[in-house]
Amino acid sequence: MYYYKHKDKYLFSQIEYPALQPVAEQELTAYEDAIYYLIALDPRKSRKSFCISDVSLFYLKQEGLQLLQQQNSRFTDLPQWMLDKTAKQQIRALNTSYPDWQSCLEDSPPSSWRINIVGLGDVGSSLLVGLKLLGGDRISQLGIFDIDENKVVRWEFEGNQILFLNQVKTPKIFAINDKELFDCDMFVFCVTVGIPSLESKDIDVRMAQFQGNAKIISLYAKKAREAGFKGIFAVVSDPVDLLCKKALIQSNTNEAGEYDFKGLAPEQIRGYGLGVMHARAVYYAAQSTEANHYLSEGRAFGPHGEHLVIADSIHKYNNEISLRLTDLTRKANLELRKHGYKPYIAPALSSGAISIMDTLYGNWHYSATYMGGVYMGARNKLVPAGTILEKYEIPEQLMNRLYNSYKELEHII
Repeated sequence: MYYYKHKDKYLFSQIEYPALQPVAEQELTAYEDAIYYLIALDPRKSRKSFCISDVSLFYLKQEGLQLLQQQNSRFTDLPQWMLDKTAKQQIRALNTSYPDWQSCLEDSPPSSWRINIVGLGDVGSSLLVGLKLLGGDRISQLGIFDIDENKVVRWEFEGNQILFLNQVKTPKIFAINDKELFDCDMFVFCVTVGIPSLESKDIDVRMAQFQGNAKIISLYAKKAREAGFKGIFAVVSDPVDLLCKKALIQSNTNEAGEYDFKGLAPEQIRGYGLGVMHARAVYYAAQSTEANHYLSEGRAFGPHGEHLVIADSIHKYNNEISLRLTDLTRKANLELRKHGYKPYIAPALSSGAISIMDTLYGNWHYSATYMGGVYMGARNKLVPAGTILEKYEIPEQLMNRLYNSYKELEHII
């Protein structure tokens, strides 16, 4: 192992970096704050940074679904101080295959978040209300933007009249212009075009929106690149997993059509769509004696559409129950449309506002994060050192379902 000090930060690696200043191991063992682990992975298939949340990540060779698999017991040869810092989530991995990896040494999470929301349709406006009510001690301000200026006027007016009588703090809502879109810590994309009518039958609504939404998110991804945006690019519009990938590609493609890694880092982009699928699974599981254990043991994975994976239990997986619960959850969207409503309230709150607040608090939540070239939905949390994915001992039948979902997402873009 090699140990370094660079820009007043402590780093270590299994790789030698001659340009860095070497130090003794004792300096790192005595250092009480976070340190950095340098790793070299394929930048086209790996994140720029992430939290070393378990010891298996020190030996990571490539990223993918294996990020969800529990492997700790295989690695026991590390010194105790590394194990202690791993347990405290005080080690951040930096992928030195990225040309600007050193910029991550300057990152620091905000204590109070500035959030900008773009798109004030049904989902965007509902999400805005949720963040207004929930964001008091984590969100300092909510900037809003829409091409329809009347919507901005309305929500600045009404949103700032949402008030708790006991003086609970709520973030101020204010209008922003297109030059201020990325003057924030989190940019939330809620723009949607071409929502299928209620008369449309038996279609995957989220995929029907992909082409139109992809064109729009590409424009904003390029704006994020131009602005040198360092915050979180949150995608709430459907289909979140595919739009995340589109945003990553477009923000890192220069005018010559070359992928140059000068845009958003993969871990900066997060898709918020799976939270409502977990909530729907809970709704249906509560109505079934054979599936009600999902409330405490179940998990949701993947996209919230055709290739959704609901696992009835992460401890005692039952494939038959899981498939039935997945089918009910996947079709819940169409079920409500049959009754004349476009479902947007639960998605805006469960997938959007609540999951975003859990992100800001560093709590477990559902969102799509980058796994080896694919944005895959799973339980995770964001801590100062980076993203932590929940890991499991995954049975073969469940792993096969996850693999099929992963491959489908991989093939679309």
